[in-house]
Amino acid sequence: MQSEEHTEQEPTLIDLAERFDSEGMVGFTRSFHSDLRNGFSSVNSERYPWLDDLKKAPWSGVLCLGMGGSAAGGDFLAALTAHAGGCPVMVHRDYRLPAWFDATWLVIATSHSGNTEETIDAAEDALKQGATVIVIATGGVLAGLSELSPNCHLVPSVGGQPPRTAFGHIFSRQVAVMEHLGLMEAQDDAAREAMLERLAANNEHFDVLSQPEGDIALLAAGLMNQPLAVLGPTELQPVLNRFKNQMNENAARFVRLGTLPEMNHNESVAWGGVGPDADPTASEQAVLLLTWPGMHPRVQQRLDWMVAHASTETAWNLVGEGQSLLECLLYHCMVMDWLSITLAFLHGKDPAAIGPINALKAHLNSVQ
Repeated sequence: MQSEEHTEQEPTLIDLAERFDSEGMVGFTRSFHSDLRNGFSSVNSERYPWLDDLKKAPWSGVLCLGMGGSAAGGDFLAALTAHAGGCPVMVHRDYRLPAWFDATWLVIATSHSGNTEETIDAAEDALKQGATVIVIATGGVLAGLSELSPNCHLVPSVGGQPPRTAFGHIFSRQVAVMEHLGLMEAQDDAAREAMLERLAANNEHFDVLSQPEGDIALLAAGLMNQPLAVLGPTELQPVLNRFKNQMNENAARFVRLGTLPEMNHNESVAWGGVGPDADPTASEQAVLLLTWPGMHPRVQQRLDWMVAHASTETAWNLVGEGQSLLECLLYHCMVMDWLSITLAFLHGKDPAAIGPINALKAHLNSVQ
């Protein structure tokens, strides 16, 4: 009797998503542009009349409080205001406020759950010092501060999903608040609608379940077995950081970051550009270069030199598409979100699973 050999077919990304996507991360990623649209439109003077009162204040700057994914929006605001004027924006990730802080700084305290202990402590400290605090949260202790102090104002966000998938909800509200206060140049309605339509089209293009042989799926397959490094210019540092964080949480992968031009003054040696002093592991690194059309020409020249001389054999240039730094930042956000959850599926990981973070929280609760 002749035996037949049966070869098991490789699971598709659709199969892997059905197996590992326990909390609907694909759905949250698909709705990113819709989250932005809803957040931008939800903040206005009719709904929040206190915006008109705060607009009159001569703020020294804005201090953004937050941790993890809830702090990312502050980094993006800081990059945008550094690039195109407006007031300075600082981001603070800790319990205690900086020693230089005073009530002339407007505070935006963000926590998706509203129960992030570091953010609560810092916001309470700011209120004790007479500062004005705008809370962006779905509820929790942080949202409750608005009922306890006339200097605290709440902009509710949307719950029901992991904090790192709620960036569209959070960041759009932060931008809208800054625009209504005159602390950022406001994007006109036509330009914003056009931007959102382009982002929606790109988000559909990146969808690895409807485009299983598209750019994101192919890139993820090429990044399976190599250490990752992400390089980019200073104004894209927020997306470099978010890329690392999304890879850490979604795909359980380490990522090395490098920001140009600063890294050219130190890290270039380790990459092996010239001479015998390079780290021998540099050739094993897969490099993602995050760029955008508005880069300083000298930074572009530095990056071109890095590509030509670095010892790695695996590098991709991911060019942010858009008509503004804001749009290019959001474009890169979509790329990294799709890429990180695709790598999670390929590694056999649920992208929503964050066991070590939950274990740490449980430990901290037990030792209070």
